[in-house]
Amino acid sequence: MSEDRPSSSSASQRSWLERIGQALGGSEPRDREDLVQILRHANERGILDGDALAMFEGVLHVAELQARDIMIPRSQVAVLSRAESVWALLPTIIESGHSRFPVTGDSRDDVIGILIAKDLLPYLDPQHQREFRLRELLRPALFIPESKRLDALLKLFQESRNHLAVVVDEYGGLAGIVTIEDVIEQIVGEIDDEHDLDEDSWILSRGEDGRTVVKALTPIEDFNEHFGTDFTDDEFDTIGGLVANGFGHVPRRGEVITLGDLRFEVVRADSRRIHLLMVTRSVPAPAESANGATH
Repeated sequence: MSEDRPSSSSASQRSWLERIGQALGGSEPRDREDLVQILRHANERGILDGDALAMFEGVLHVAELQARDIMIPRSQVAVLSRAESVWALLPTIIESGHSRFPVTGDSRDDVIGILIAKDLLPYLDPQHQREFRLRELLRPALFIPESKRLDALLKLFQESRNHLAVVVDEYGGLAGIVTIEDVIEQIVGEIDDEHDLDEDSWILSRGEDGRTVVKALTPIEDFNEHFGTDFTDDEFDTIGGLVANGFGHVPRRGEVITLGDLRFEVVRADSRRIHLLMVTRSVPAPAESANGATH
């Protein structure tokens, strides 16, 4: 009878585990690097596909990181003040496009709770005006130190059912924020949602002020064609690789560098690579006089 036969899923799982065991060769990895090499060997033999290998390596990578390594720094955190009306809150919410915001009291370091943007919707109906009390809408904030390990933070997110943590420095002040998406992206790679930029093409033009959002994986050849530049692709294939080399490190969001006559601002990045760049023409060089003097 069918009840006596093992399910295809359980059989498949056993087969997968058996193949991993064969890849291990009955020996235990001595350290993290040994384990990574074993997993890569399993990938080369077709036991693990590339996506599974990347996730395994991501899990191991997360265990080495702390909140300070991936947090959105204080200067870039969009916060709301408890003293503002519902209508005064909207510009910040709309401009940032976030769904959760730390709400502050007497100072930027005084985080009194978290506001979920959708909780404001009932107060935006002009036909049903109601008294607005921001404090009643606030959810408790989850505070963590900068040294919080990401694997422990992910478990804390699961247990507390929070999606955002407020990172505090040694003095209890706001150092930054970390979301559950930030942590998961360290394992599975970048996660796009309906609010993220449409990245169907390499080059994403925005606005009329000359600013252009560019995928970091844009081939340098395509970038040169679009911007009329002549960056070499002898050492790097992508514009992200060229920019990271200019920084000398993997930059964080908000860091800026000028290459040639272009200004590159990191729009999105994680601890391993750049994802999106904002490109603008840098300020033109001062005009030179006929004798070559700069004014």
